[in-house]
Amino acid sequence: MAGEIEDAIERADRENFTRQPPKTLQGRINYLLRQLGSAKAVAAELGVTADSVNRYRRGARKHPPKDIASKIDDAVRQRWQPQVRKRRQREAATTGITVETRARFGYTAPVGTTDDGRFRRLTVRLPATYAQRLFDARETGASDQEMRGIIAEGFKEVYFQDGGSRATGLSEVAINDIDYLDLDY
Repeated sequence: MAGEIEDAIERADRENFTRQPPKTLQGRINYLLRQLGSAKAVAAELGVTADSVNRYRRGARKHPPKDIASKIDDAVRQRWQPQVRKRRQREAATTGITVETRARFGYTAPVGTTDDGRFRRLTVRLPATYAQRLFDARETGASDQEMRGIIAEGFKEVYFQDGGSRATGLSEVAINDIDYLDLDY
């Protein structure tokens, strides 16, 4: 199951589509068949039988159950316009990403200061190095916790320490409870 960071990257990718994916059931099934190669592979992806996939393709069955319809939609959108996704991620890796979140931040600070975590709503533009690290971590199958750590490290540098001009004794920032998180690039 994908975590909050993975979902945010996927939503950001989908916002950059230059064309919309097929709208009809037959169009979506045909697209999946071209991508995966066979009805058996599509069936395994969707959790249905190959006969059901062929019925959807022919138009003999036009209204799949809601859970199957959402699986079809998700499978198409995950594979839609891979070149556009890669191009936008390459651009983000050179320009940076904007992270908007409402989350509980905890941090380790020097003695005599407060380190109680509290909810904050932040919109921060992270430098390109963090964008590249985030995309690389996603490609290598990093856990949601590891990707949170990359974003938290970026928040520490950019927001909490303001590039080294304040809170220099701050040693670690953690994102604990994410209410929502969105990425833009």
